[in-house]
Amino acid sequence: MSKKSQPPSKINLKIPAPAHPQERHEPLPWHQPKSTDEDPEALLRIKAILASPSYRQADHDVDFLNRDDTRGLRLQLDYLKPELFLKQHGISHTIVVFGSTRISEPSAAQRKVAMLRQSLAKDPADKLLQSRLGIGERILAKSGYYEIAREFSRLVTSARQNSGSGRIVVMTGGGPGIMEAANRGAYDLGAKSIGMNINLPHEQYPNPYITPDLCFRFHYFALRKLHFLLRAKALVAFPGGYGTFDELFETLTLVQTRTIRPLPVILVGEAYWRQAFNVDFLVDEGVIDPEDLELFWYAETAQDIWDGILHWYEVSGEPLFPAA
Repeated sequence: MSKKSQPPSKINLKIPAPAHPQERHEPLPWHQPKSTDEDPEALLRIKAILASPSYRQADHDVDFLNRDDTRGLRLQLDYLKPELFLKQHGISHTIVVFGSTRISEPSAAQRKVAMLRQSLAKDPADKLLQSRLGIGERILAKSGYYEIAREFSRLVTSARQNSGSGRIVVMTGGGPGIMEAANRGAYDLGAKSIGMNINLPHEQYPNPYITPDLCFRFHYFALRKLHFLLRAKALVAFPGGYGTFDELFETLTLVQTRTIRPLPVILVGEAYWRQAFNVDFLVDEGVIDPEDLELFWYAETAQDIWDGILHWYEVSGEPLFPAA
């Protein structure tokens, strides 16, 4: 066989070994700072350069990223990170649960009331303690909503598992109270759930029942709200305060104006909502239309909420559980 026809493995070529991916036998000129033998002040000058904000790599420079000029980048990142993680986990649809962070589970609410009663027994004339006890007793009366939210989440999770579709996941604001209860219901059944925290001036913790890889912290309320509604198949609002009202009224406004497709909106606890939100007054005053009363309904139990959502989708002709 001639040399020309030999297979490549038989040809005696001088092929160097692959270079090491990081190391070199001889350092390059910029691997060491300029010698102080050449310039005694060189090291001080280099230290000043390395310490300058201009030398920080842009994507590692938190001060730079927090400037007003880079707000557009922060908005993009606030949207993109949760979007990529949710897609990675195959989450296309959610049921969003809101409610007060102050409505704790019944045992915790009972302990707080007992402590306040003991304190007040020692100083019956203390007006502040009287007020705090009254509020504690009202929170205790509402603590049953914690169990309803937890049970509702179990119903959603069980139905999702039985349907063979893994696409509907419970989503909350990630805090304590009602949101904790909803995340906990999914956790009880070993299922995923999502928490969407927001960056606040004071320290906060997510509730411990959120799936770790699905707990997000947002810089902007607007982007957090966007993610709440992007995949929402229903919004369930338990008794709550400013935060719950904020999310509820924004959703109702978007549906009212048909900016988003209509979706089920359920207010849990009619007695509470009738006092907190006098919708009949708004109709009588002419600031909303009678048909806007049909954008939501009331429910009292976990089964009521779930049955109402199923009925809404049945009437709409749209499946709640999309085909895989």
